[in-house]
Amino acid sequence: MNLAKILITIVTIVWILHGIPFFLFSGIQTTYGCFIYNSSFLNYILYFYYPILSGILPIIISTLFGVLAYRNVRRIVRRQMPIRRRKFDQQLTAMILIRVVFLVIMISPYVLERIYAVAFKTNHSILYDAILILIDDIAYSFYHINYAGSFYLFLISSKRFRRQVKHAFIQKFWEIFCTRRIHQNQIVPIAQSCISEDDF
Repeated sequence: MNLAKILITIVTIVWILHGIPFFLFSGIQTTYGCFIYNSSFLNYILYFYYPILSGILPIIISTLFGVLAYRNVRRIVRRQMPIRRRKFDQQLTAMILIRVVFLVIMISPYVLERIYAVAFKTNHSILYDAILILIDDIAYSFYHINYAGSFYLFLISSKRFRRQVKHAFIQKFWEIFCTRRIHQNQIVPIAQSCISEDDF
């Protein structure tokens, strides 16, 4: 547990330090939006940040773990394990591999577009700039669909995941909702003191 806290602290500090040059060496221009005016930092962005940190590194890490999961399932199939466990592992592997393919498809356009936009940011016509902004927005949307799409990919690719989602969203929600409504609408008798004949 202590190792995890130390690693999280180190990663947080590294990424905070990594973000400081973005504040120092970038500005806003009316025609092009954000731009980087330091040539050394621009080279870092062009040749390391977009291609490696935003593009190749997440793809390589996801692919590596996808291949390791696939090899693990292949090894489990060879062992004497219950069929149900094998099915679960195969579904998990299919989910991971579909996720990796989805990641590559969704991240690649954004990375390529950002490299192109930063490398060739010169004076062009208004129509060219508008088309570039449109392509940038579409690629940026794909980039974020990558993170939001995992739930839907898992829902499509795994029967077990669908059953669990159905159980979690329908049955559990229904139990909580019905239980609250019953408690809110209960009729509770009022305890009264003894009533004498004089009260009438």
